[in-house]
Amino acid sequence: MFTIEHEFDATVITLVDEGEPGREPAEDVVVSAFEECITLTQPDPRTGEPVRITLTMGQVRDLAVALDLPEGAYRRE
Repeated sequence: MFTIEHEFDATVITLVDEGEPGREPAEDVVVSAFEECITLTQPDPRTGEPVRITLTMGQVRDLAVALDLPEGAYRRE
């Protein structure tokens, strides 16, 4: 499940792990898309403190391409 909210300076997508039988669901992941970067935020399950990763738009494009490629090293041109 996921939600989408449009804020003043970002689009915020929250990814909700609904779990599977016999497995605890993971903490929600909040994806905030800004003009210049994307941030991923998720609480650390041990401390409850948020952990944030920031990706440049170039890194996001590389990630999107990488999801469909076999193992190896690549450079986007």
